[in-house]
Amino acid sequence: MIKIRAWAQYYVDMLTKLGVIRFSIISAATTIFFSIMIQASINYILRGEVQLDDLYAAILFAIIVTPWVVFFLSIVVQQLEDSRKRLSKMVYKLQEVRARDLQLQQELQVNLIELNAEFEERKKAESDRNQAFKDLENEVFQREQAQLVVEERSALVRSFIDSSPDLVYYSNEQGQFSGCNLAMESLTGKIEKELIGFTPFDVYDTEIAAKFAATDKAVLSTQLSETYEQWLTYPDGHKACFELRKVPFFGRRNESIGVLGYGRDITERKKYQDALEKASRDKTTFISTISHELRTPLNGVVGLSRILLDGSLSEEQRQHLNTIYVSAQTMGNIFNDIIDLDKFDRRKFEIVNQPIEFRSFLNDIKTLALLQAEQKGLVLAFDIFGEIPDFINADGTRLRQVLWNLVSNAVKFTDSGEVSIRVFTSEEDGNRIGLTFEVEDTGIGISAEGQDKIFAMYYQEQGSKRATGTGIGLSVAKSLMTAMGGDIWVSSELGEGACFTIEFDVDGVESLQPIDVPETEQTKLSILLVEDIELNVTVCTAILNKLGHSVAVAIDGQSAIEMAENNHYDLIFLDINLPDMTGFDVIKTLRENDALELPPVVALTANVINNRQEYIDKGMDDAISKPLSINAVTGVISRLFSSLEQGAESPLNYVVDELVDEQKMLDEYLDVDLLQQYLDTLGKDLLLESVRLFEQTMPHYLTLLNTNLTARDQDAIVDEAHKIKGAAGSIGLTRIQQVSQLAQSPEQPTWWQNIDDWVEQINTEYQHDVNRLKTWIANQDG
Repeated sequence: MIKIRAWAQYYVDMLTKLGVIRFSIISAATTIFFSIMIQASINYILRGEVQLDDLYAAILFAIIVTPWVVFFLSIVVQQLEDSRKRLSKMVYKLQEVRARDLQLQQELQVNLIELNAEFEERKKAESDRNQAFKDLENEVFQREQAQLVVEERSALVRSFIDSSPDLVYYSNEQGQFSGCNLAMESLTGKIEKELIGFTPFDVYDTEIAAKFAATDKAVLSTQLSETYEQWLTYPDGHKACFELRKVPFFGRRNESIGVLGYGRDITERKKYQDALEKASRDKTTFISTISHELRTPLNGVVGLSRILLDGSLSEEQRQHLNTIYVSAQTMGNIFNDIIDLDKFDRRKFEIVNQPIEFRSFLNDIKTLALLQAEQKGLVLAFDIFGEIPDFINADGTRLRQVLWNLVSNAVKFTDSGEVSIRVFTSEEDGNRIGLTFEVEDTGIGISAEGQDKIFAMYYQEQGSKRATGTGIGLSVAKSLMTAMGGDIWVSSELGEGACFTIEFDVDGVESLQPIDVPETEQTKLSILLVEDIELNVTVCTAILNKLGHSVAVAIDGQSAIEMAENNHYDLIFLDINLPDMTGFDVIKTLRENDALELPPVVALTANVINNRQEYIDKGMDDAISKPLSINAVTGVISRLFSSLEQGAESPLNYVVDELVDEQKMLDEYLDVDLLQQYLDTLGKDLLLESVRLFEQTMPHYLTLLNTNLTARDQDAIVDEAHKIKGAAGSIGLTRIQQVSQLAQSPEQPTWWQNIDDWVEQINTEYQHDVNRLKTWIANQDG
């Protein structure tokens, strides 16, 4: 069966391979061949022979039968082949279906596994979700609690910020306000909701807003803090000075989101600073006043002791009197130290170099040192090395003060032995002269540690003999030498004495030949002495009388004016500080009297004269310091009257105060012409009522003026000064009006340098001028 199928399959394969026609031809040939062979075999078997006709019959039979057999077989084979193909196709499809089923079965198994896993995961997720819900509920609860804490803290912080007197605000990168505290609301007059979104230009004046915006921009660009002071105005008009500090403002991710600003009110600090400055001015005034008041009796002691020393005395009396004289000189030098110390503090110290007769200067130092040394039984050695010039250009007062400090200390700290003063000179370039002074003693000496501190303020060396005194003399001496372009130092060993050295350069001056003035001419001078202190009058009169001059005395300014107008004098000595007016007021009044032939006027002052030209500019012809010395008096008389004798121009070099560009003070207090018109038109009562109204309004004006001055608000100062000027002018207060005019003129180049003085002058002098006005009105008839 299997072979038949194989042959059948072979037959089908051959038919398929050869095709029907070729297969039919081959089949026909094969059939004919087998037919012939069979026919031949049968005939041969049956007949024993093979005939040709039999072969033809077999061939014919094969030719006729073969196509039908082949065709039939071909059809059968073809149908079988088609069936086979369909069956094969069906089998293939069945195989595909089976493969697909297997794949689906595998996928189903995988899906089942995944579904089981997903089911497990869902069960786990459900469990996790339930746990998450529990955790979420717990977190929500915790967040609610945290939110409450945050809200409480936020409220606390907000309360803290709002309760702070400092300004607190923050703005975004566009410069718009994003929030603020109550202090900021109070300053701007707007609540926080209104401020949010505003820029500084919506809140402040243009100038202040520009400063706000510029500093905000600087903080944002540099990420650095900015601090500055700014005067701000409250809605009610009053001002306050704030120290504003601005810092970068960052978000949670450290990104820059704006500017955080703080503002602390420092108005009281400003007032305190102004008070300190005023206290400094008051201290200066006090020092000047107390110096003047103490110098007055001291000058009397010096002057009278000098006069007595010129008389006949016993040796013991002369010794005692020398002690008085030296003590008074020492006290005078202490006053100079105190005054100089104050000037150092105010940076107003200056050195004034003038020609001085050097040999005479050295003789004065030697004389004073000898008096002190003899007082303690010490030996004084005074040596000069080098060529001494006749005149040098230096500040003799300051140099004398330094040397006197050194000599006084040398004598003070030496109980036995000697004090040596050595002077060295050397020629420098041009006419410069190098000067070196050495003051050496055999006293207690100074420790090595003390030598580093000896020139410090208030330092006193501690040794076997405790230091006494102010502790400022050497510090002032150091400052004076520095100001004169020199230096001072010390070399010493404890217990072996000390040597102080000063070294500086000066300009040499050609010898000034003094002009001889005949003694007879000086004795004929008639002198008016204007001095209010009886002791000074006694001393000055004694000196002038001894020189052969006649003296008349006026004890106040008004008396001096009357005596000068009603009598002829050759010379006037005029004290600067008088009970009713200053010496400058007196000279102004006298200079204005065109009918008066005024003699030379010499100012008398207890202060050190640093710049004689200042006195000359204010109307004086010369100035000398008290206590008077015979050399000073004869010198000033020689300078003044020798020039007149030689036909030279009078040395009068004064300037009467005038109003020039409104920068000089008027010399009159009242506008008399205007007041007389008011008096004639309104009458005395209405004029007095106007004055009383002015007195009532001035305190308010001054309060605003002083506040604006503290704030350095130029426009506000000008505005208030303008009001005061108008008010003062309406009642004829010329001086206050003119000072106010200066205060309201900021275009002047030195306005800021002088505004404090002008405002202070208005504060201190307006009431004085009002009293003058009341007195003037009361003295008018009707």
